Amino acid sequence: MYDSVMNDQQSETTAASPDLSSLLIPLLKGVIYRGEASKSNADQWNDLLALQARVRDYVAVLGLELVLDEAEGYAFLRSHERDEVSAGMPRLIVRRPLTFPVSLLLALLRKKLAEFDAGGGQEGGDRLMLARDEIVELLRVFLPESSNEAQLMDRVDAYINKVVELGFLRRLKTSGQTASFEVRRILKAYVDAQWLAEFDARLAAYREQLAGETSEPSHD
Repeated sequence: MYDSVMNDQQSETTAASPDLSSLLIPLLKGVIYRGEASKSNADQWNDLLALQARVRDYVAVLGLELVLDEAEGYAFLRSHERDEVSAGMPRLIVRRPLTFPVSLLLALLRKKLAEFDAGGGQEGGDRLMLARDEIVELLRVFLPESSNEAQLMDRVDAYINKVVELGFLRRLKTSGQTASFEVRRILKAYVDAQWLAEFDARLAAYREQLAGETSEPSHD
């Protein structure tokens, strides 16, 4: 009887204990966020907080480090750059080269997020929501003028879709025809304060580059 009770208690403890593999797999795939809609995501975030020391130790063997920001509510893995160079380790977290327009959009969204935070947020709390038209206007200022509005919108939509794919924008469900997006706060981890301080100089460079890439040759 005593052994049976002990075994039941051990089973309950094991079942209640967070599973390390259930955290490592989603981290290797992407980002874990706090405050997502489903209960499973909320449990995942709480489990990560409880097991973060073990997660750090485990991923360190793979040449990775855990970046966890409790205040902003996100966690992800990134490579130890110097370890890779010195040990010749293969890269587990793939880098994706970005085009200038996509980089420009990320910079503009990061600037918008900084302004949003400085202004104390909005009625929806600490989540920055932007309509598609607002994002279009952010980019339009820096894109060369085009006589084909539909073609311009298609290009901008392609840039937005790429940023959604990268995980810095989240498409929201809307009842109307106008799409809207949430700017994910993890963008702050990739575009840091120093980068933002050089924002104006970078935008000048982007504008020059974009003008050169998209301008049509003149015919005399």
